[in-house]
Amino acid sequence: MGMGINAHLTLLTDSRYLTPQPGNDYVSNIFLEDKLLTEALERLGYHVQRTNWDNPNYDWSATHAAVFRTTWDYFHRADSFRRWLKDVCAHTRLINDYEVVMWNMDKTYLLVLQQRGLAIPPTLLVHAGSSQTLKGILSICCWEEVILKPAISGAARHTYRFTAREATAYEPVFQQLIGQEAVLLQQFQPSVLKRGEAALMFFDGRYSHAVLKRARPGDFRVQDDFGGTVHPYQPAADEIELARKALQCSPQPPVYGRVDLLWNEAGKPLVSELELIEPELWLRCSEPAAALFADALHKALQCS
Repeated sequence: MGMGINAHLTLLTDSRYLTPQPGNDYVSNIFLEDKLLTEALERLGYHVQRTNWDNPNYDWSATHAAVFRTTWDYFHRADSFRRWLKDVCAHTRLINDYEVVMWNMDKTYLLVLQQRGLAIPPTLLVHAGSSQTLKGILSICCWEEVILKPAISGAARHTYRFTAREATAYEPVFQQLIGQEAVLLQQFQPSVLKRGEAALMFFDGRYSHAVLKRARPGDFRVQDDFGGTVHPYQPAADEIELARKALQCSPQPPVYGRVDLLWNEAGKPLVSELELIEPELWLRCSEPAAALFADALHKALQCS
């Protein structure tokens, strides 16, 4: 059944971003992005509201679809988020779909990409409750420098960079983490310090635009939360193709998504993240992007 004119859509955020915060560029960009998408959807005849995903007073059955945008607290409350997902999808459609969101929440999806022949940074999964030690693991894989992060994370939550010689110092935090949750260990890619990390945006499976994220001097985290900066970027054809193949590993075709790429020492692109839940999309950096996003949403709703 096709979606008619005057359909109601809800953009999802978290409670920190319900109201503007003058002077806060980070929050201002959130409102700008949602404004650009809202205007593009309104031109297609949709009514658009926004609310926090955990709003207990919101009537989810009154909206045709809930679109994830800036739910940037879900990884701090993963169990609550899972319960909410299961409940709300009985009342309205989620975009991206429930199955996609559940799959993408856990960064072990990277190992699925690897199994399907896609290049990722060398990665090891350590399950919650494991008896392994950090020193023991690193003595086997022989990585000089390592990234440690939870399997469910965002905004660089509990993300650490250290050398193999420093493993003993990081053993307590490693043991604390695996006592509660699964973690990933990845070989650090030094190119992120020089070249940065590329983010490629896709709508309805089609490449839209890209940006290059760079860490501030002395840091390795490219997120703007930690002083990272954003620059224009034109990806090579093989980078776009790698990103497209990564999207195709999703259990359902995502309506929208972002693929982050790093480069190894030989300059080969690697998939570092596949962002299908609440990706920053930098609509403000590409004039056609908001319309492409709105068109992708409209197409998905017409097919539902």
